[in-house]
Amino acid sequence: MLAINIATSFMSIYLYQHGYSVLFIASFWAVYFAFKAAIALPCAAVSGWIGPKHAILLSNILFIPSMIAFAMVTERGIAMLIIVGILQGISTTLYAIAYNIDFSKVKSVEHAGKEIAYMNIIEKITTGLSPVIGGVLAFLVSPEIVLLVAAVLFALAALPLLRTAEQVAPRQKLQFAGFPWRLIKGMGVSQWAVGFDVFTSGTAWSLFAAIFIIGIASNNEIYLVNGLLMSVVLVAALLSSYAYGRLIDKRRGKELLQVTVVANALTHMTRPFIASPVSIASLNVANEMATTGYTMSYHRAVFDNADLSGRRTAYLGLVEMLGCFGAASAALVAVILVSCFGDQQGLSLSFFVTGIVVLLVLTARFPIFRR
Repeated sequence: MLAINIATSFMSIYLYQHGYSVLFIASFWAVYFAFKAAIALPCAAVSGWIGPKHAILLSNILFIPSMIAFAMVTERGIAMLIIVGILQGISTTLYAIAYNIDFSKVKSVEHAGKEIAYMNIIEKITTGLSPVIGGVLAFLVSPEIVLLVAAVLFALAALPLLRTAEQVAPRQKLQFAGFPWRLIKGMGVSQWAVGFDVFTSGTAWSLFAAIFIIGIASNNEIYLVNGLLMSVVLVAALLSSYAYGRLIDKRRGKELLQVTVVANALTHMTRPFIASPVSIASLNVANEMATTGYTMSYHRAVFDNADLSGRRTAYLGLVEMLGCFGAASAALVAVILVSCFGDQQGLSLSFFVTGIVVLLVLTARFPIFRR
């Protein structure tokens, strides 16, 4: 997680700083997430065949050359960016599916909320620290060095995977015969909306804030400032994760999801009116608390569906595909709005669109919420 967030926290800013337009960057991400959606089921098949732990290992290995290629984008241009998109797309898709398969398998049914909270706390610590680490390195040395550091971290992260056993039996094939499609039908639209939210909250917002609120200069100070503003969510995320985990284990997950989805929608509607770094920090904290609430509750329900499906790998592969399709849709909306209304107004309108779309998460119908 540290390596992933160090790299991805400033990729769009790096591209903009080196002359790529907002329209091009949004188009790149639209193609990237569409590619991820297309390869989700093949990646699920690979994970099922070699086992999720080995799939995570393969994911780590693939991410290393993608970071090296991204460091060469300024010299080699779009050809390197295509390589980055392919390798990083395969790596992150494989990782997400394999991680979810493994976690959904080993979780405790009675205390899944607490376990999700612990994992979320670990992830948020790294998510909070990585932008600062990456920002400091980019400011003091260079962004290219940050990418190489991320590659080294991926190599180190692979070492524990070589010493542990698989939790899921390998050599499993994707099976759709008798697949309970009702479980996908009940949450397909909401999963698409979750992916839509992921792109806007991450890529679109960080790019908007960097260009139109903070300002991008040639001295790499933007990476440090952006990293600090992204990291202010750390304390809020840690406190909220524990509290939300207790609510989920008390079977209040549905209510938690409903309240925090509405709160998340309101934070998106507020984004166009933010005008200072202090306001960015405040909004990031509010959005993090809202997003953590609905994603923890939502993932608990997804893991329950994975158990019920009897086709864990196939189900989670479909979930990843729908989420990537949602992110691609959000990027495409940004492309259309930016091309019609310009960079700032186009991104601002995309925040309003996301505020509406994210409410579709409320359409989710999970069996666990009816118990």
